[in-house]
Amino acid sequence: MHCEEALRERASGLCGRLMYSQKLEDTCAVHWLHTSQFLLLCRSSIAPPTCDTAACEGRPFVDGRKVLCNGIVSDWEGPVQEVYAPIFKEGTQEKILIGYQARMAESDALAALDAATASWNHGRGAWALASPAHRVAKIQELVVELKKHREQIVNVLMWEICKTSADAAKEFDRTMDYIQGTLDAHRELLGGDNAFKQIGGVLAQVKRRPVGVMLNMGPFNYPFNETYCTLIPALLMGNSVVMKLPNVGCLAHICTMEVYARVFPAGVVNFVSGAGRTTMPPIMQSGKVDIFAFIGGSKAADALMKTHPEPHRLKACLALDAKNLAIVMPDCNLDSAVAECVTGSLSYNGQRCTALKLMFVHESIAAQFTEKYCAAVDKMKMGLPWESGVKLTPLPEPSKPGYLRELIEDAEAKGAKVINGLGKQENGAFVRPSVLYPVSKEMRVWHEEQFGPLCPIAPFSSLDDIYAYLDETTFGQQASVFATDLTKTGALLDVLANNVCRVNLNMQCSRGPDFFPFSGRKSSAQGTLSISEALKVVSIEAITAAKDDSVGQQGMLALAADPACTAVTSLL
Repeated sequence: MHCEEALRERASGLCGRLMYSQKLEDTCAVHWLHTSQFLLLCRSSIAPPTCDTAACEGRPFVDGRKVLCNGIVSDWEGPVQEVYAPIFKEGTQEKILIGYQARMAESDALAALDAATASWNHGRGAWALASPAHRVAKIQELVVELKKHREQIVNVLMWEICKTSADAAKEFDRTMDYIQGTLDAHRELLGGDNAFKQIGGVLAQVKRRPVGVMLNMGPFNYPFNETYCTLIPALLMGNSVVMKLPNVGCLAHICTMEVYARVFPAGVVNFVSGAGRTTMPPIMQSGKVDIFAFIGGSKAADALMKTHPEPHRLKACLALDAKNLAIVMPDCNLDSAVAECVTGSLSYNGQRCTALKLMFVHESIAAQFTEKYCAAVDKMKMGLPWESGVKLTPLPEPSKPGYLRELIEDAEAKGAKVINGLGKQENGAFVRPSVLYPVSKEMRVWHEEQFGPLCPIAPFSSLDDIYAYLDETTFGQQASVFATDLTKTGALLDVLANNVCRVNLNMQCSRGPDFFPFSGRKSSAQGTLSISEALKVVSIEAITAAKDDSVGQQGMLALAADPACTAVTSLL
């Protein structure tokens, strides 16, 4: 076999060497010891994620045998689910217990909904009628209290969903920054609301008012940040909320129960935990939900929304499936493109909605790109979240390794190969990335969002190949284009801009900064989120109008001077 230069991987005292042909039609990989005494097959099994006694002493324990409903945190006497880190105790096959969560029944979920509904009280509740200044003060109080729990929440994120220490801290801090940005945007929104408008003989004030009761369902991968991106705007605008905790990633929220009970009036925030299939349908079927904030799969969202008796009035904000593309042009800066694609596809193990989940590489540079990409992927350090330099951590979803294995087997049966030397290695929750090449539309990985450390690469010969994919895909969130002469990509960029909601030039896909709109086409989203847009998603415009004559003017000014009235207010 004609082989190109060897790629070296150093990890745990071993070096890996990958050799493959220029056409990437055949691969082989071997490990060799520094002592060169003998060779080991590169795809030998790896050790499972294990934790020594010293590290175990730092594990969190969150007793979630409690519920937050109607402003009261009470003990839970019903069924309980044990929450384990996807990490074994050293020398055993025993996972580490880090907490409990209540397994609520239908009646418990409906009790939480009733509390939120009573709090809203058809728009007559204390929170719905509170002044903007009062609600702002309460959100600021919430931030102060949450920051007291920062260390605990960051530790929980490391252990339950295995974010690196840096990423866990970043999630908490970014959430606090998001709240402050939301408060700033809210202040600007109020400034516009307070202006009187005189048009066509009508004097009016247009304000954004709360909608009602929100059902909020956040994801496991960013359980804190993504949930708060809709929760905080909803509260700030005067809505009441039922929050469904993710089954994986629930403990970070359980840490905050007492905070919400102290800060907000009864029923404004209520937690529901347990099986979503048990607790969510009865809530939606009640018809009492006015806003649905959901991050997850489109099929789950569709199924739940269909159960609402009046779905036409359900205001939905959905962040759904995504399969963001990398399009690597022949004139790209190869090293830069590889670096961005590695980070874009494998940051947090690829468990991000904005991750690069399918890479189209021009056939003229496919060999060079895949060689450099595989080398970089195989150099990524795997370990426990708190260890220095770790990039790959245990997968928190128990079923994910098996699912990724299915996708690989399907692709291999249809002509693709795992071309990186350390691919197809797994043990327990540890799954090393596998690079698949060449992938095609006959394969499941072409169509399905893998949401994990699986990196499919497809060669393309012309832009028609890209357009054909865009025509057929159900996804439409973002894409990344890598090219040196961007003027040659104008036609491609125009097509992409009509098929996705963000086109990234020579950089990976990303949600942030949070001031930018975040949305998607097709089955990737419904509604737009950004710091300012989120406030509009969870509110509705309401107009107070009078004839623009002396009587109308006097009446409006009198209302504006009345501190008990929030429908009409004076200029700031």
